[in-house]
Amino acid sequence: MNSHVEMEHHRGVLIVRLSGELDHHAAEYVRMDMDEAIMRGQVEHLILSLKELQFMDSSGLGVILGRYKLIRSKGGKMVVCDAAPPVQRLLEMSGLFKIMPLYDDESAALSDLEVAL
Repeated sequence: MNSHVEMEHHRGVLIVRLSGELDHHAAEYVRMDMDEAIMRGQVEHLILSLKELQFMDSSGLGVILGRYKLIRSKGGKMVVCDAAPPVQRLLEMSGLFKIMPLYDDESAALSDLEVAL
């Protein structure tokens, strides 16, 4: 598995930084890590930082959509930031940006969620 997940809590916002590849080999591992952090903490919103993610397939899209539904069911928002060009292209083609916004960086995403650094 060539995937790494880093998480940081910031005033009700869970920032998830993904690196490597989010494919069918890593999807279940990433999903379980994110779900555990969401359920365990006081998570209201989720920021998905994809700056270091080089590759994602449909399994990765499934992980993102599932976490989106989970956060929405809790009344929160999910946003994406720092998507590398190949990953951003896949997210655009999937229509993901019709349901969640894309930001240039984590600061812009936090500002939109009205959480100052």
